[in-house]
Amino acid sequence: MASKTAIISSFIEAAPPGELSNVVADIKTLVGDDLQSYEPAFKKYHEEQYTAVDVPGGSGKVLLSKYNSLGSNRYFDPTSGNSFAVSFPSLKTSDADSHSPETSNPDLIRSLQAAFSKSAAEHFPSSTIGVFPIGSDIAILIVANKYSPQNFWNGRWRSTYVLCDSGKLSGRIKVDVHYYEDGNVRMQTEREVSGVGGSVGAESVVREIAKAENKFQEELNRGFVTMAEGSFKGLRRQLPVTRQRVEWEKIGGYRLGQDIGGGRSK
Repeated sequence: MASKTAIISSFIEAAPPGELSNVVADIKTLVGDDLQSYEPAFKKYHEEQYTAVDVPGGSGKVLLSKYNSLGSNRYFDPTSGNSFAVSFPSLKTSDADSHSPETSNPDLIRSLQAAFSKSAAEHFPSSTIGVFPIGSDIAILIVANKYSPQNFWNGRWRSTYVLCDSGKLSGRIKVDVHYYEDGNVRMQTEREVSGVGGSVGAESVVREIAKAENKFQEELNRGFVTMAEGSFKGLRRQLPVTRQRVEWEKIGGYRLGQDIGGGRSK
C-alpha cells in the first residue's frame, strides 16, 4: 500500500493546469499547513510544467525545467546571465548571481530566444520561452497557459525541442485541458516531432516548429469536430426525451413518469 507521502505527492504532481493552489488547499485539510516534506513533488511539478518565475534583478520571466537546473534548487537564465535559487513550494526566488553557461553557440541561443519570442507572440495569447544550452545541443521550451476558471476550464500547451549541432530537430508537444462544469473531463494528448530541420539558422528552426505545431493544432480541431458531431452524440442524447434539461438539484423531488415524463398523477 502506498504511503501517505506518496499519495499526497501524486495529487500534487497530477494537478491540472492553473489549479495547483486548489489542490494544495484540499491537501492542507488532510495534512495541515506544513508542506515542506513534499518539496520534491512540488519541484517535479514545476519543472515538468515549465512554471515561469521572476528572477531577482531580471527583466522577464524564466522557466523552471531540468534543462536549466544547476542542482540544489538553483537555475540559470542565459538571457540575463544570472543564476538564482528557488524555494519550494512558495516559488520565491532569491540569491541571484552571475552565471555564464558553457556553450559553443551563444549567438545562436540569443537569436533563437528573440525569434521564438516574436513567433510565440503571434501564435499564443500569452507564453514564455526558454532556450538553454545542453552540451553541444540546445533545448527550446515553449509554454502557453490559458485559464478561465469563471467558465470552469483551464489549459496548457507545452513544447520541448532539442536542436542538435547538426541542425536536426526533435521534440514533443503536450496539451493538457481540464473542463469541470457539472462534471470532470480532462484531455491530455501529445505529439512527437522528429527528423525535421537540417539548418541551424534561428529563422529556419522557427519555421519548422511553427509548421509542426500548426499541423498538430489543425488535427486537434478536426478531432474535436468529429467527436462533437459523432462520438459524443453516439454516447447519449444531448437532451432527454422531454427536450428539457434535468434540474439535478431537484431530482429528489421528481415523481418518475409524472414530472419527468409529463404525465399526471392518478
